[in-house]
Amino acid sequence: MWSFQTVNAIENNKYDPTLMLAFNLAKELNTTVDELFKPI
Repeated sequence: MWSFQTVNAIENNKYDPTLMLAFNLAKELNTTVDELFKPI
């Protein structure tokens, strides 16, 4: 679970996410990292 500080940092573009975060986020959203960050 993310803390309020983490969410705030993400919203203010002051958070540098890790690759592990990308994998965890994809898992929680039941998708792949490629689909999460697919160019538009």
